[in-house]
Amino acid sequence: MSTTQFLLYLLSGFSLAILSVLFISDNNHSHTSLYAPSYASRTDRVWPELKVDWRLVVATVIGFLGSACGTVGGVGGGGIFVPMLTLVVGFDTKSAAAISKCMIMGASASSVWYNVRVPHPTKQVPILDYDLALLFQPMLMLGITVGVSLSVVFPYWLITLLIIILFIGTSSRSFFKGVEMWREETLLKKEFAQQQATLANSPGELQIDTKYEPLIPKENKSTIQILCLNLRWKRILTLTIVWICFLLLQVIKNDVEICSTWYWVLFCLQFPVAIIVYGYEAGKLYREHKKRKSTGNPELICEASIEWNALNLAFCAFCGILGGTVGGLLGSGGGFILGPLLLEIGVIPQVASATATFVMMFSSSLSVVEFYLLKRFPIPYALYLTAVSVLAGFWGQFFVRKLITMLGRASIIVFILSGVIFASALTMGVIGIEQSIQMIHNHEFMGFLGLCGSQ
Repeated sequence: MSTTQFLLYLLSGFSLAILSVLFISDNNHSHTSLYAPSYASRTDRVWPELKVDWRLVVATVIGFLGSACGTVGGVGGGGIFVPMLTLVVGFDTKSAAAISKCMIMGASASSVWYNVRVPHPTKQVPILDYDLALLFQPMLMLGITVGVSLSVVFPYWLITLLIIILFIGTSSRSFFKGVEMWREETLLKKEFAQQQATLANSPGELQIDTKYEPLIPKENKSTIQILCLNLRWKRILTLTIVWICFLLLQVIKNDVEICSTWYWVLFCLQFPVAIIVYGYEAGKLYREHKKRKSTGNPELICEASIEWNALNLAFCAFCGILGGTVGGLLGSGGGFILGPLLLEIGVIPQVASATATFVMMFSSSLSVVEFYLLKRFPIPYALYLTAVSVLAGFWGQFFVRKLITMLGRASIIVFILSGVIFASALTMGVIGIEQSIQMIHNHEFMGFLGLCGSQ
């Protein structure tokens, strides 16, 4: 499936899903009067007590595995956490989404801490691509605010359907990308084995029984040296300032009347903040790419291997907003789009995973602070599951990095990413079907809702 075919698949699938709302809402319009009480009952806050039982054990196991695999793949794992928290533990959907953000934040933070202490696999550069982080972070945060608003307007069954369409497409494309990388790695291994066999069978040459080493020996750096190389404080400060701007706008917006003049002013102020930061980084990449192309310099500006022309920059902006919108709808950090996208534009798996997780740490922590101020999750459960995710994020990175070193196959990260997205599609499908059946049974309205009257 090419990029064009993938985009056509998403466009046609999303269009049919949204048009179906109009058909369904016309058919059950007579039940509108029954909707208000049913909806209110369905969104009542349900916070189970934190106690040691089979539900907590299952949640711990699923949370640990989901966090470990999600951070390695760079997708977070929100598509697994939300169904687990609702179906197994018993939280309501909104509280489950809030706790899911806490788990993603914890796993992302520990994963970032692990990644900044490991070197880039092929170059003497940071393993975190700060150029791509600055390019995607503002659009991702903007998309999250849009997704949160759409989650109020869109019926739950439509959100589930859109996410399933998206996840099946991205997981399939990531899987085939992993298969392609696996084949390339196999060819490289065969070529290397043939070279070694040729050297071993060459007569009259002195053979040294040692492992192959490059002509220029790789410098072994200490952990402190690697940490200093990976941390670029000016870039981190810029990302933090963007994070603070969005946080302040969200906190102030939550204290004003919904759909009032000041509400829309604060909502619209997020757009220039995101566009200014994105425009600065996009302009920098565009000018540098044009300069190197004119001088015949083949060196890449960042980890991505695409040409930084206007079309590709616009595509990255669209995907950033789409990823954030999915994160806002689902209660994830937006990594379900960002992770596969970084692979698509040519970033190697180790850097794609580290960069996507780094960006998710900012986006998820923004939501956690906001949900905390709104008292949207129980503190004991959030602290416990966040602690589980912190451990899982660290050890997941540790074991997978060791496995990659042992097997010599970075494509393992791509297969993990594809598997997590596909598992999320299945779990979201289960919970979506279950809640849709409940809505039909209760004769609830299944069309679009009003933004101002539904919050």
